[in-house]
Amino acid sequence: MKQMFKILAINPGSTSTKFSIYTNTTEDFSCTVNHEPEDLNIYKQISDQQYYRKDLILKTLQQHKFPIENFHAVIGRGGLIRPVSSGTYKVSETMRRDLRKALKGEHASNLGGLIAHEISKSIPGCIALIADPVVVDEMTPTAKITGHPLFEKKSIFHALNQKAVARRYAEETGKKYSELNLIVCHMGGGITVGAHQHGKVVDVNNGYDGNGPFSPERAGTLPAGALIRLALSSDYEKANLKQLLTGGGGLMGHLGTSKFTDILEKLHQQEPKVRLIADAFIYNIGKEIGSLAAALMGKVDAIILTGGIANSTWVVEKLRDMTGFIAPIQVYPG
Repeated sequence: MKQMFKILAINPGSTSTKFSIYTNTTEDFSCTVNHEPEDLNIYKQISDQQYYRKDLILKTLQQHKFPIENFHAVIGRGGLIRPVSSGTYKVSETMRRDLRKALKGEHASNLGGLIAHEISKSIPGCIALIADPVVVDEMTPTAKITGHPLFEKKSIFHALNQKAVARRYAEETGKKYSELNLIVCHMGGGITVGAHQHGKVVDVNNGYDGNGPFSPERAGTLPAGALIRLALSSDYEKANLKQLLTGGGGLMGHLGTSKFTDILEKLHQQEPKVRLIADAFIYNIGKEIGSLAAALMGKVDAIILTGGIANSTWVVEKLRDMTGFIAPIQVYPG
Protein backbone atom coordinates (compact mmCIF):
# COMPACT_ATOMS: atom_id res chain seq x y z
CA MET A 1 0.00 0.00 0.00
CA LYS A 2 1.28 3.46 -0.92
CA GLN A 3 2.31 5.52 2.11
CA MET A 4 0.19 8.63 2.69
CA PHE A 5 1.97 11.88 3.51
CA LYS A 6 0.14 14.91 4.87
CA ILE A 7 1.85 18.17 3.92
CA LEU A 8 1.08 21.75 4.90
CA ALA A 9 2.41 24.18 2.26
CA ILE A 10 2.74 27.86 3.16
CA ASN A 11 3.31 30.79 0.79
CA PRO A 12 3.69 34.15 2.57
CA GLY A 13 3.36 37.16 0.28
CA SER A 14 3.67 40.88 0.89
CA THR A 15 -0.09 41.33 1.46
CA SER A 16 -1.37 37.77 1.98
CA THR A 17 -0.59 34.36 3.40
CA LYS A 18 -1.65 31.41 1.24
CA PHE A 19 -1.57 27.86 2.52
CA SER A 20 -2.77 24.45 1.38
CA ILE A 21 -3.01 20.91 2.71
CA TYR A 22 -1.92 18.01 0.53
CA THR A 23 -2.18 14.27 0.82
CA ASN A 24 0.82 13.30 -1.30
CA THR A 25 0.16 15.40 -4.45
CA THR A 26 -3.62 15.80 -4.00
CA GLU A 27 -4.79 19.14 -2.62
CA ASP A 28 -7.30 18.69 0.21
CA PHE A 29 -7.72 22.30 1.27
CA SER A 30 -6.53 25.76 0.26
CA CYS A 31 -6.94 29.18 1.82
CA THR A 32 -5.77 32.76 1.29
CA VAL A 33 -5.68 35.17 4.24
CA ASN A 34 -5.37 38.79 3.11
CA HIS A 35 -3.61 41.26 5.38
CA GLU A 36 -4.52 44.91 5.72
CA PRO A 37 -1.56 47.35 5.75
CA GLU A 38 -2.39 48.49 9.28
CA ASP A 39 -2.10 44.89 10.51
CA LEU A 40 1.44 44.53 9.13
CA ASN A 41 2.80 48.05 9.61
CA ILE A 42 3.01 47.59 13.38
CA TYR A 43 5.93 45.19 12.88
CA LYS A 44 9.36 46.74 12.57
CA GLN A 45 10.82 43.89 10.52
CA ILE A 46 9.10 41.40 8.25
CA SER A 47 10.45 38.51 10.34
CA ASP A 48 8.50 39.92 13.32
CA GLN A 49 5.28 38.91 11.52
CA GLN A 50 5.96 35.18 11.85
CA TYR A 51 3.89 34.56 14.99
CA TYR A 52 1.00 36.73 13.80
CA ARG A 53 0.80 34.83 10.51
CA LYS A 54 1.41 31.45 12.13
CA ASP A 55 -1.49 32.00 14.54
CA LEU A 56 -3.81 32.94 11.65
CA ILE A 57 -2.91 29.68 9.87
CA LEU A 58 -3.47 27.56 12.96
CA LYS A 59 -6.76 29.33 13.72
CA THR A 60 -8.02 28.67 10.18
CA LEU A 61 -6.99 25.00 10.33
CA GLN A 62 -8.79 24.65 13.65
CA GLN A 63 -11.94 26.28 12.26
CA HIS A 64 -11.95 23.78 9.39
CA LYS A 65 -11.19 20.88 11.75
CA PHE A 66 -7.80 19.93 10.33
CA PRO A 67 -5.70 18.49 13.20
CA ILE A 68 -2.10 19.62 12.87
CA GLU A 69 -0.73 16.45 14.48
CA ASN A 70 -1.46 14.64 11.19
CA PHE A 71 1.18 16.57 9.26
CA HIS A 72 4.36 14.78 8.25
CA ALA A 73 5.95 17.93 6.82
CA VAL A 74 5.42 21.69 6.73
CA ILE A 75 6.98 23.36 3.72
CA GLY A 76 7.34 27.11 3.33
CA ARG A 77 8.25 29.39 0.48
CA GLY A 78 12.01 29.82 0.50
CA GLY A 79 13.35 33.30 1.19
CA LEU A 80 16.49 35.39 0.86
CA ILE A 81 19.14 33.02 2.18
CA ARG A 82 22.60 32.33 0.75
CA PRO A 83 22.56 31.33 -2.96
CA VAL A 84 21.76 27.62 -3.42
CA SER A 85 21.07 25.13 -6.18
CA SER A 86 17.51 24.22 -7.08
CA GLY A 87 16.07 21.69 -4.64
CA THR A 88 14.35 21.00 -1.31
CA TYR A 89 16.09 21.93 1.96
CA LYS A 90 15.44 21.16 5.61
CA VAL A 91 15.07 24.31 7.72
CA SER A 92 18.14 24.56 9.93
CA GLU A 93 19.13 26.86 12.75
CA THR A 94 21.61 28.61 10.45
CA MET A 95 18.87 29.19 7.89
CA ARG A 96 16.49 30.54 10.53
CA ARG A 97 19.16 32.90 11.85
CA ASP A 98 19.82 34.26 8.35
CA LEU A 99 16.09 34.71 7.73
CA ARG A 100 15.48 36.47 11.05
CA LYS A 101 18.38 38.84 10.44
CA ALA A 102 17.34 39.36 6.80
CA LEU A 103 20.97 38.60 5.91
CA LYS A 104 20.33 38.99 2.19
CA GLY A 105 17.42 41.42 2.40
CA GLU A 106 13.87 41.94 3.69
CA HIS A 107 11.11 40.07 1.86
CA ALA A 108 7.87 38.31 2.81
CA SER A 109 9.27 35.03 1.47
CA ASN A 110 11.67 35.03 4.46
CA LEU A 111 8.68 34.07 6.59
CA GLY A 112 8.18 30.72 4.84
CA GLY A 113 10.93 28.79 6.59
CA LEU A 114 10.34 30.56 9.91
CA ILE A 115 6.61 29.75 10.03
CA ALA A 116 7.20 26.18 8.81
CA HIS A 117 9.64 25.63 11.68
CA GLU A 118 7.33 27.17 14.31
CA ILE A 119 4.43 24.92 13.30
CA SER A 120 6.44 21.73 12.79
CA LYS A 121 8.32 21.88 16.10
CA SER A 122 5.11 21.17 18.04
CA ILE A 123 4.29 18.07 15.93
CA PRO A 124 6.16 14.82 16.75
CA GLY A 125 8.04 13.50 13.72
CA CYS A 126 7.16 16.48 11.50
CA ILE A 127 9.91 18.23 9.50
CA ALA A 128 10.16 21.81 8.24
CA LEU A 129 11.29 22.37 4.65
CA ILE A 130 11.68 24.97 1.94
CA ALA A 131 11.90 24.32 -1.80
CA ASP A 132 13.43 26.33 -4.65
CA PRO A 133 13.94 29.54 -2.65
CA VAL A 134 14.10 32.90 -4.43
CA VAL A 135 17.92 32.76 -4.35
CA VAL A 136 18.29 29.67 -6.56
CA ASP A 137 21.41 30.48 -8.58
CA GLU A 138 22.08 28.66 -11.86
CA MET A 139 23.19 31.68 -13.87
CA THR A 140 26.16 31.43 -16.19
CA PRO A 141 29.29 33.40 -15.26
CA THR A 142 28.82 35.54 -18.38
CA ALA A 143 25.27 36.52 -17.39
CA LYS A 144 26.49 37.82 -14.02
CA ILE A 145 28.96 40.35 -15.44
CA THR A 146 27.79 43.99 -15.48
CA GLY A 147 29.42 47.15 -16.79
CA HIS A 148 31.52 47.72 -13.67
CA PRO A 149 33.56 45.27 -11.55
CA LEU A 150 32.00 46.58 -8.31
CA PHE A 151 28.62 45.26 -9.39
CA GLU A 152 27.58 41.69 -10.14
CA LYS A 153 24.17 40.61 -11.36
CA LYS A 154 22.50 38.36 -8.76
CA SER A 155 19.92 35.63 -9.16
CA ILE A 156 16.82 36.57 -7.11
CA PHE A 157 13.56 35.56 -8.75
CA HIS A 158 10.32 33.58 -8.42
CA ALA A 159 12.23 30.30 -8.59
CA LEU A 160 9.54 28.17 -6.95
CA ASN A 161 6.81 29.08 -9.42
CA GLN A 162 9.07 29.32 -12.46
CA LYS A 163 10.50 25.86 -11.85
CA ALA A 164 7.06 24.39 -11.07
CA VAL A 165 5.38 25.62 -14.27
CA ALA A 166 8.41 24.68 -16.38
CA ARG A 167 8.28 21.12 -15.06
CA ARG A 168 4.51 21.04 -15.52
CA TYR A 169 4.86 22.10 -19.15
CA ALA A 170 7.50 19.43 -19.73
CA GLU A 171 5.28 16.74 -18.21
CA GLU A 172 2.22 17.82 -20.21
CA THR A 173 4.17 17.77 -23.47
CA GLY A 174 5.75 14.39 -22.74
CA LYS A 175 9.27 15.78 -22.55
CA LYS A 176 11.94 16.19 -19.91
CA TYR A 177 12.54 19.59 -18.35
CA SER A 178 16.26 18.97 -18.91
CA GLU A 179 15.65 18.70 -22.66
CA LEU A 180 13.81 22.00 -23.14
CA ASN A 181 14.67 25.65 -23.66
CA LEU A 182 11.95 27.78 -22.07
CA ILE A 183 11.36 31.43 -21.25
CA VAL A 184 9.23 31.70 -18.12
CA CYS A 185 7.64 35.03 -17.22
CA HIS A 186 6.21 35.38 -13.70
CA MET A 187 3.91 38.40 -13.38
CA GLY A 188 2.77 39.27 -9.86
CA GLY A 189 3.69 41.96 -7.34
CA GLY A 190 7.18 41.49 -8.79
CA ILE A 191 8.04 40.44 -12.32
CA THR A 192 10.85 38.07 -13.22
CA VAL A 193 11.63 36.54 -16.60
CA GLY A 194 13.99 33.56 -16.73
CA ALA A 195 15.81 31.69 -19.49
CA HIS A 196 15.52 27.97 -18.67
CA GLN A 197 18.15 26.11 -20.68
CA HIS A 198 18.04 22.33 -20.31
CA GLY A 199 16.73 22.46 -16.74
CA LYS A 200 18.78 25.40 -15.45
CA VAL A 201 17.85 29.09 -15.21
CA VAL A 202 20.94 30.47 -16.94
CA ASP A 203 19.79 34.11 -16.93
CA VAL A 204 17.05 36.01 -15.10
CA ASN A 205 16.37 39.55 -13.98
CA ASN A 206 16.65 40.39 -10.28
CA GLY A 207 13.04 41.18 -9.39
CA TYR A 208 13.94 42.11 -5.82
CA ASP A 209 16.77 44.60 -6.27
CA GLY A 210 15.69 46.80 -9.15
CA ASN A 211 16.47 45.04 -12.41
CA GLY A 212 14.17 44.29 -15.32
CA PRO A 213 10.62 45.40 -16.20
CA PHE A 214 8.69 47.61 -13.81
CA SER A 215 5.96 45.78 -11.92
CA PRO A 216 2.81 46.72 -10.00
CA GLU A 217 4.93 47.95 -7.06
CA ARG A 218 8.57 48.00 -8.19
CA ALA A 219 10.39 50.45 -10.40
CA GLY A 220 12.60 47.94 -12.21
CA THR A 221 15.60 49.18 -14.22
CA LEU A 222 16.02 52.96 -14.02
CA PRO A 223 18.44 55.44 -15.68
CA ALA A 224 21.57 55.12 -13.52
CA GLY A 225 22.67 58.75 -13.73
CA ALA A 226 19.27 60.13 -12.77
CA LEU A 227 19.01 57.65 -9.89
CA ILE A 228 22.44 58.68 -8.55
CA ARG A 229 21.48 62.37 -8.67
CA LEU A 230 18.24 61.65 -6.84
CA ALA A 231 20.03 59.59 -4.17
CA LEU A 232 22.59 62.36 -3.59
CA SER A 233 19.97 65.08 -3.37
CA SER A 234 18.33 66.09 -0.10
CA ASP A 235 14.88 65.14 -1.39
CA TYR A 236 14.85 61.58 -0.06
CA GLU A 237 16.31 59.76 2.91
CA LYS A 238 17.55 56.18 2.46
CA ALA A 239 14.39 54.50 3.74
CA ASN A 240 12.13 56.76 1.69
CA LEU A 241 14.19 56.18 -1.44
CA LYS A 242 13.93 52.42 -1.00
CA GLN A 243 10.16 52.70 -0.57
CA LEU A 244 10.02 54.86 -3.70
CA LEU A 245 11.63 52.05 -5.71
CA THR A 246 10.23 48.85 -4.18
CA GLY A 247 6.81 49.78 -2.84
CA GLY A 248 5.89 53.02 -4.54
CA GLY A 249 7.35 52.35 -7.98
CA GLY A 250 5.91 50.77 -11.10
CA LEU A 251 2.16 50.96 -11.59
CA MET A 252 1.75 52.27 -8.03
CA GLY A 253 4.04 55.21 -8.75
CA HIS A 254 2.45 56.04 -12.09
CA LEU A 255 -1.21 55.35 -11.35
CA GLY A 256 -1.56 55.28 -7.57
CA THR A 257 -2.64 51.64 -7.44
CA SER A 258 -0.91 48.26 -7.68
CA LYS A 259 -4.17 46.32 -8.12
CA PHE A 260 -4.21 45.17 -11.71
CA THR A 261 -7.97 44.62 -11.63
CA ASP A 262 -8.40 48.35 -10.92
CA ILE A 263 -6.13 49.20 -13.83
CA LEU A 264 -8.06 46.93 -16.20
CA GLU A 265 -11.29 48.62 -15.13
CA LYS A 266 -9.81 52.04 -15.90
CA LEU A 267 -8.63 50.72 -19.26
CA HIS A 268 -12.24 49.90 -20.12
CA GLN A 269 -13.10 53.50 -19.26
CA GLN A 270 -10.61 54.68 -21.92
CA GLU A 271 -8.43 56.78 -19.60
CA PRO A 272 -5.47 57.96 -21.78
CA LYS A 273 -2.80 57.96 -19.04
CA VAL A 274 -3.81 54.48 -17.88
CA ARG A 275 -3.59 53.22 -21.47
CA LEU A 276 -0.09 54.71 -21.90
CA ILE A 277 1.28 53.22 -18.66
CA ALA A 278 -0.38 49.84 -19.25
CA ASP A 279 1.06 49.70 -22.76
CA ALA A 280 4.51 50.56 -21.37
CA PHE A 281 4.09 47.84 -18.73
CA ILE A 282 3.50 45.22 -21.45
CA TYR A 283 6.21 46.70 -23.68
CA ASN A 284 8.87 46.30 -21.01
CA ILE A 285 7.89 42.71 -20.24
CA GLY A 286 7.90 41.83 -23.94
CA LYS A 287 11.37 43.35 -24.37
CA GLU A 288 12.68 41.26 -21.47
CA ILE A 289 11.29 38.10 -23.07
CA GLY A 290 12.89 39.06 -26.38
CA SER A 291 16.29 39.63 -24.80
CA LEU A 292 16.25 36.14 -23.28
CA ALA A 293 15.36 34.66 -26.66
CA ALA A 294 18.71 36.07 -27.79
CA ALA A 295 20.38 34.58 -24.69
CA LEU A 296 19.04 31.19 -25.81
CA MET A 297 20.34 31.75 -29.36
CA GLY A 298 16.78 31.86 -30.64
CA LYS A 299 16.22 28.20 -29.73
CA VAL A 300 13.09 28.51 -27.59
CA ASP A 301 10.59 25.66 -27.24
CA ALA A 302 7.94 27.72 -25.46
CA ILE A 303 7.23 30.95 -23.60
CA ILE A 304 5.34 30.37 -20.35
CA LEU A 305 3.29 33.16 -18.75
CA THR A 306 2.42 32.70 -15.08
CA GLY A 307 1.63 34.65 -11.91
CA GLY A 308 -1.58 36.42 -10.95
CA ILE A 309 -1.49 38.91 -13.82
CA ALA A 310 -1.49 36.01 -16.29
CA ASN A 311 -5.21 35.71 -15.43
CA SER A 312 -5.73 38.80 -17.61
CA THR A 313 -6.66 37.87 -21.18
CA TRP A 314 -5.73 41.43 -22.22
CA VAL A 315 -2.17 41.03 -20.93
CA VAL A 316 -1.74 37.57 -22.43
CA GLU A 317 -2.96 38.63 -25.87
CA LYS A 318 -0.76 41.74 -25.86
CA LEU A 319 2.30 39.65 -25.02
CA ARG A 320 1.28 37.06 -27.59
CA ASP A 321 1.16 39.78 -30.25
CA MET A 322 4.58 41.05 -29.19
CA THR A 323 6.49 37.80 -28.60
CA GLY A 324 4.49 35.02 -30.22
CA PHE A 325 6.87 34.98 -33.19
CA ILE A 326 9.59 33.61 -30.89
CA ALA A 327 7.86 30.43 -29.73
CA PRO A 328 4.41 29.05 -28.77
CA ILE A 329 2.95 30.63 -25.62
CA GLN A 330 1.59 28.57 -22.74
CA VAL A 331 -0.31 30.18 -19.87
CA TYR A 332 -0.47 28.91 -16.28
CA PRO A 333 -2.24 31.69 -14.36
CA GLY A 334 -1.64 32.22 -10.65
